[in-house]
Amino acid sequence: MKHLYTYITFSILLVLYVSAYGIGVSKPKPAKPNIVLILVDDMGFSDIGAYGSEIPTPNLDKLANNGVRFTQFYNTSRCCPTRAALQSGVYPHQAGVGSMNGNLGTPAYQGYLNKNIITIAEGLKTQGYTTLMSGKWHIGNTPEQWPGARGYDKYFALIGGTSHQFYPHPYKLAELNFFVKNGQKLESYTTDKKPDSYYLTDEFTDQALEFLDETKNTNKPFFLFTAYNAPHFPIQARKEDIEKYKGKYMQGWDVVRTERYKRLVNMGVIRPEWKLSPRDTLIPGWDQLRQTEKEAWDLKMAVYAAMIDRLDYNIGRILTKLTELGVDKNTYIFFLSDNGASHEYAFSAKSQTPEAASLVKPLTADNPQSYVSYEYNWANVSNTPFRSFKHWEHEGGISTPFIAYAPGKIQAGGLVPAPAHVIDIQPTIFDLAGVKYPQTYKGNTLISQEGISFKSALDGKEWKGNDIIFWEHQGNRAVRQGDWKIVSFYPENKWELYNIKEDRTELHNLASSNPAKLQELINLYNAWARRAGVVEWETLVKKTP
Repeated sequence: MKHLYTYITFSILLVLYVSAYGIGVSKPKPAKPNIVLILVDDMGFSDIGAYGSEIPTPNLDKLANNGVRFTQFYNTSRCCPTRAALQSGVYPHQAGVGSMNGNLGTPAYQGYLNKNIITIAEGLKTQGYTTLMSGKWHIGNTPEQWPGARGYDKYFALIGGTSHQFYPHPYKLAELNFFVKNGQKLESYTTDKKPDSYYLTDEFTDQALEFLDETKNTNKPFFLFTAYNAPHFPIQARKEDIEKYKGKYMQGWDVVRTERYKRLVNMGVIRPEWKLSPRDTLIPGWDQLRQTEKEAWDLKMAVYAAMIDRLDYNIGRILTKLTELGVDKNTYIFFLSDNGASHEYAFSAKSQTPEAASLVKPLTADNPQSYVSYEYNWANVSNTPFRSFKHWEHEGGISTPFIAYAPGKIQAGGLVPAPAHVIDIQPTIFDLAGVKYPQTYKGNTLISQEGISFKSALDGKEWKGNDIIFWEHQGNRAVRQGDWKIVSFYPENKWELYNIKEDRTELHNLASSNPAKLQELINLYNAWARRAGVVEWETLVKKTP
């Protein structure tokens, strides 16, 4: 018995010693985090509450208030290039999508992702991730370019650019704007009659939730890329959502812009020395409009606001699902828009496919069958406080809201002012997941990542951001280095120079007063353009059949 007591005592002491010092015990590795990346389409810098909007977005605001907001996060000014840069961690030309998803005859403009990059999904699969995608793809049209060929295990994708929200007929280019799921083209999806409850933003979420449910028993981390095509034109929303906003915009665009600007300053998202840019010269004063015109414009913005409202509702559904699955405490969520708000005008019936053209009638914006956009007039509001729009490289075209959220991992309520870019998303996700970027993949030599990880910013540490960022899209160009930026419109091609630290709304062109700095940045642009395979747009267009 004495020996038994001695043995028990020794055993207890040994357990206590091992527990204290960890000798001979290998601690389990912490579970790799799940990652949810949410991308919306054509939404402006100030269109959600956390970035100054009057549109209630409680779910996104929750993410922002309990996570961090980046105040100088950049996209590439257009949907396809942003998707290419986001997926690859390099500039879009280097990934093969220097323009859009049509082939313009050179490797940098082939219109789909090349084999010299890996996607986020391809990288994460090397660490055992289940990879999921629901939404707009737009960076490769043929089966060998679909999401499944680029690392996604399960996906439901609109391959082309946009679609009707209630009847998913393509607005044009039917050969590109179709839907696929898990390797199969859904041949009749765009022509099958949909239930009255159908709405494409809801459908993308339904599919994402279905994929998440299927991860329950896999015991693997997951990556979910949800790429909504809202609020891309045509602006279409549910009547009950529109009713919330009818009449709220009768005060006019100048008043709404001013109020958004004040909220942005009060939030600290923008600096007070960055003055509100003037109303775009193509937009009339509100008091110049007839009453019927005011009512029509009010309705257009009400529909657009309703689309944002519905996006936020669906993001809330994803948050609820993460909680139901018990994974919300180990999931990073990122949210951004692919470019600035769109000035583009609605298409006429002549530009539609026959099926879609049959739906296009001279109807008001709140009719589910209408193909309507909200044009320069309200896009100027969405991009408050900046100049210009989607497609161009002034701040209104390239500035995006960016929110990062992970409970217990990211300090709540922070603002990150350092310049960041969509090329930084892949390196950051790889950093979080422990992915080592390979030199080769499936026999192909990879080009090096251009982006840098901002994980340290998420960890509450100092992050200096990108020292230099480049842009080129269809002849529109820009460079930002530190506090300085040069930018030019195509086809004028005249460089402008701005001190972004003092004048981010680009009101004071310093090109003539500081020619040395202007030339320094032009030289940097020219060197990058050669390295990235950029071709002068005019030359490229002339060569294209």
